[in-house]
Amino acid sequence: MADREFATNRAPKPVGPYPHARRVGPLLFVSGMGPRQPGTDAIPGGAIRDADGRPRDYDVSAQTRATIENIRTVLEESGASLEHVVDVTVFLVDMDRDFADFNAVYGEFFSTIRPTRTTVAVRALPTPIAVELKVLAWVGEP
Repeated sequence: MADREFATNRAPKPVGPYPHARRVGPLLFVSGMGPRQPGTDAIPGGAIRDADGRPRDYDVSAQTRATIENIRTVLEESGASLEHVVDVTVFLVDMDRDFADFNAVYGEFFSTIRPTRTTVAVRALPTPIAVELKVLAWVGEP
């Protein structure tokens, strides 16, 4: 069984001591990923709160698109693609406000791939973002 970590400068730096992805046998586990941009940590669509913790207006569609593009980058750097994704866990900080817009953008990428999915509301994420995805991909035998 192959066990290999993947990290890339083309994706946002993890906010803790973990890799972007880890392959174990035929499975690729991608760590939770949000919309932050590599190198700058800029958040497309804007942060959900300011430095003092006050809520801000933001664009969850832009954050969702950037998040999926970050996932795509990590998959590609790991020798896979979005087409290999078999399961997605979605974390939204405001399900009522954001689910419909999130779901529309998600559908642009995954409506033909159709991985299984779980979507949960969370109180907060480690950075001031509205959405985070964790994916599992089937990449075949090592």
